[in-house]
Amino acid sequence: MSIIIPKGLPALSELKAEGITVMEEESTVNQPNRPLRVGLLNLMPNKITTETQFARLLGATPLLVELTLVKITNHVSRNTPIGHLASFYQNWSDIKEQKFDGFIMTGAPVETLPFEMVSYWDELTSIFRWTQTNVHSSFNICWGAQAAMHYFHDMPKYALDEKAFGVFRHHCLRNDSPYLKGFSDDFNIPVSRWTEMRHTDIPPDSGLSVLIDSPDTGLCLLNDPRHHALHFFNHIEYDSLTLADEYFRDLGAGRNIHLPKNYFPGDCETRPPANQWRSHAHLLFANWLYWIFQTVPADTTKVGSDRVFPPITGMKCVSLRP
Repeated sequence: MSIIIPKGLPALSELKAEGITVMEEESTVNQPNRPLRVGLLNLMPNKITTETQFARLLGATPLLVELTLVKITNHVSRNTPIGHLASFYQNWSDIKEQKFDGFIMTGAPVETLPFEMVSYWDELTSIFRWTQTNVHSSFNICWGAQAAMHYFHDMPKYALDEKAFGVFRHHCLRNDSPYLKGFSDDFNIPVSRWTEMRHTDIPPDSGLSVLIDSPDTGLCLLNDPRHHALHFFNHIEYDSLTLADEYFRDLGAGRNIHLPKNYFPGDCETRPPANQWRSHAHLLFANWLYWIFQTVPADTTKVGSDRVFPPITGMKCVSLRP
């Protein structure tokens, strides 16, 4: 159907140009159906690009989605104008009494730090606890997924010898999953991270199931029904040129970065890359939203009210392993 975004959000013109029906908050008074409320906790440096990427995926289904942009309460972003944050984002502390049908947590440029050394870790753990009572389904991305796995399942992360960077072949492991309806047996997904989590560390009694993995970069998507969450370690939301932007940014800053693999045609960085993952990105988010639509209480205030929760184990400090 369409997506409801904050009035004046820069993503508006780009989404409309792509054929996505967009409504701004003030124009939704007479809508007959309750929209699915989805929060986006945006921890990425370039927040404007990231909010557009997710709005594109959320707005491309027949379902009506209302997007709320959320930020860490006391963390100051160095890469997004203060005016943009003040106009379009809400502090988590200001919305924590609200209920959401879906909640997305993005990656963050802090993955080489031990989790507990991240400046906003305490608030993040509060948000994880909050999702268990105030969110019907969470979708955690890249570092956000690693942080959730560490918090809920006490899993460590491991530093890689070189950055997992490029577009890599992935496999669908559970064709019976509602989140993977229509997926090919194998497909390509962008990867951009310095760390990984490993299959061998998944607790046997966790209830976790691996839905997607890669022979090159390992775990990709896990279903965590006990915590009402999906954990996605890679970046299926990326635009065609996002990996190129990251590569040239790091190259210009003198960082040790290799050419993204399987990305530039003929490994020639002057040739525009082809998007090999767009269709599966839309399919994954559409499946997630449809699952929410089919299972969420009609009355938003009842979200999380009938849940029985397992104990949360990830409370001790586990430092980054070499």
